[in-house]
Amino acid sequence: MTERRPVLAVIGAGPAGLAAALAASARGVRVVLVDSAAEPGGQFYRQPAPGLGARRPQALHHHWRTWVRLRDGLAAHVAAGRVTYLSDHHVWCVERESAGLVVHALLGSEQREPAAVRADGVVLATGGYEQVWPFPGWTLPGVITAGGAQALLKGGLTLPGRTVVVAGTGPLLLPVATGLAAAGAHVTALVESAAPTTLVRRSANPRDAVRGVRALAAQPGKLAEAAGYVAQLLRHRVSVMARQAVVEAHGRDRLESVTVAALDREGRPVPGTAQRLACDTLAVGHGLLPHTDLADGLGCRLDGAGVRVDDEQRTDVPGVWAAGEATGIGGAALSLAEGHIAGRSAAARLHGTEPDPRAWAPAARNRARLRAFFAEVERAYAAPVRWAEDVTDATVVCRCEEVTAGAVREAVDSLGAGDLRTVKLLTRAGMGWCQGRMCEPGVAGVAGCDLTPGRRPLARPVPLGVLAAPPPPDSGPNP
Repeated sequence: MTERRPVLAVIGAGPAGLAAALAASARGVRVVLVDSAAEPGGQFYRQPAPGLGARRPQALHHHWRTWVRLRDGLAAHVAAGRVTYLSDHHVWCVERESAGLVVHALLGSEQREPAAVRADGVVLATGGYEQVWPFPGWTLPGVITAGGAQALLKGGLTLPGRTVVVAGTGPLLLPVATGLAAAGAHVTALVESAAPTTLVRRSANPRDAVRGVRALAAQPGKLAEAAGYVAQLLRHRVSVMARQAVVEAHGRDRLESVTVAALDREGRPVPGTAQRLACDTLAVGHGLLPHTDLADGLGCRLDGAGVRVDDEQRTDVPGVWAAGEATGIGGAALSLAEGHIAGRSAAARLHGTEPDPRAWAPAARNRARLRAFFAEVERAYAAPVRWAEDVTDATVVCRCEEVTAGAVREAVDSLGAGDLRTVKLLTRAGMGWCQGRMCEPGVAGVAGCDLTPGRRPLARPVPLGVLAAPPPPDSGPNP
């Protein structure tokens, strides 16, 4: 009788998920790779739809060779029957059964038909999502997220507009601005609320300053990558406006212009510095947050905004690993290292053996260097301290429920709300379709509350008929 091979479900087919799936599959584990997109790659390796007939998709990407190795490796493992790839599967819950774990998903664009995958272990490679701080006019048509603009370009070969301002904070703005400019958009300006000098730590403790410089110096490739983006911006004559922010968007039926102002050290607009820039599109983003809904539902402990993991990428829930942006924002290279370690650890432990960390020592060293580097990046691109003071009372901060900043402030000042959950109960901010995933950072900032992710038993809306129906058959590999 053939011995049953353990099954590992990997949720997310971005860099971390692909690396984990390939590492585990190569070591005798049956892998089920579950992803919500139609094609693997995640946001970082997002590809144009096949019907568009893109002749040079590599022009929209860097690290193309890495993607080709991942893509070809996945195809080979699928063809050999070692990996089952399930696309268009939107995971809404992972639950524990006596025999292991069950991944529940909804199929297709309508997300009404249920599917389930039963596995002995799970790797959460769920990535991150953008945060946008609200400001007057941010709900106008023509205002989109920076990542949304990039997705339109990479996946649809479509420009979001002809005259674009890219604004906010964080390293994502550089590839978005250069990509749009190279594709033919007139990028009027890149408006960054941080300043290049903030990458060099200023600290009363000399050891902190030295540690920060060492972390940056250990990643010369990342610094060279940033310099390459800056060179492209200069080539396309994109104005780079550092230590400034979009304070208001203007337009009647859609976006027509934005007002930009310089910021002081506290993040307040400096009087007399405001200027208006004409544009039909504003691509705005203020960094990324780890996507932890599934981890929350499983009871995994968080470390700050991300899932807490040990040196093997194990969470504190048995049989559950996490890798990539879900454990903290750090880019594709860090996601690949974490995914590789998670896959190798899961393969060993599902086979009942103690993993040898020496087997993934190069990936662990790379992980340590990249984590230190991105800790400095996160510090440099932190939110301006006083940004919420300039959000007018009439500004909508929760789009789903149309809750204004004034209503949130009233809940705090007049009704005594002292935390995000109470603000939500009093104002309905975060009770709409997105369940606070998009508005929580803005609502917390306006309320002056800590951003504490809410425990959500379901990671996405689910039809009642699916919840009431008998469990669906296993969509994973046959025994």
